[in-house]
Amino acid sequence: MQLIFFDLDGTLLNDASEISIFTKETLMLLGEKDIAYTVATGRTMLSAQRIVEGHNFTLPHIFNNGVTVWDPNSKEVTLENLLDSDEISTVIEVALSHGITPFVNVIDKHHKHFIFHTKTKHAIEKELIEKYFAGSMATLLPLETLPTGSQVTNISMIGDAAGIKKMWHFFNSHSNLIAYSGPAIQGGNFWWMDVHHKRANKGSAVTNLKNKLGASKVICFGDGDNDLSMFAEADECYAPKNAKSEIKESAHGVIGHNHEDGIAHFLRERFSL
Repeated sequence: MQLIFFDLDGTLLNDASEISIFTKETLMLLGEKDIAYTVATGRTMLSAQRIVEGHNFTLPHIFNNGVTVWDPNSKEVTLENLLDSDEISTVIEVALSHGITPFVNVIDKHHKHFIFHTKTKHAIEKELIEKYFAGSMATLLPLETLPTGSQVTNISMIGDAAGIKKMWHFFNSHSNLIAYSGPAIQGGNFWWMDVHHKRANKGSAVTNLKNKLGASKVICFGDGDNDLSMFAEADECYAPKNAKSEIKESAHGVIGHNHEDGIAHFLRERFSL
């Protein structure tokens, strides 16, 4: 059994953050040939589910860079490597000291999603709430109401590139934290950042799922630094033309650009679809 893992943003998705019609048709062809595939993304469960819904992703999904695994058949959620209270406090304090609003993502024991946050500091944060969070199924609550012992999967934020990069260096020097960052889709000089527990990564989640499903071969596609861990575990790994240089160097091959359906074209040739 060959098992394919797709990163979403910058990889399977086009520049409109959608699965194109051509890519959707390609996924259907994979299914007709009984070629197994799923998703391994840094997006939260709520954010990613809206995108993959209706595209026949029937195997367990990896979200939050490996923290959250969702089985669409059994409706079970598995959470690993959550942030503890000290780590949560550290991330919040650093964000607030830089004038950035931390968005604390929580999944409770009933699989309900919550986002706890302070008052927004600038317009781009307010837009994030009004345009994205408010339209999701997550419940938004004040940060001061965050219950002790909450199951925090990650803490996200958005702000000017200089400030985000400074915090990124701090978090990645911390013994228990890891941060991923990049330019925000809002454009301008804004960057996003997600902070997780250091043990959380796509690679370990991919290996666990491979063993659980009894797959003999893993093929991965990704474009960012959070994909390096699963590239290291894969039998084959490919980066789209738009990927970061270090990702291309770690890949077995570089394929077409994400907004040109690079993965879909590669899959059709690779598997004679």
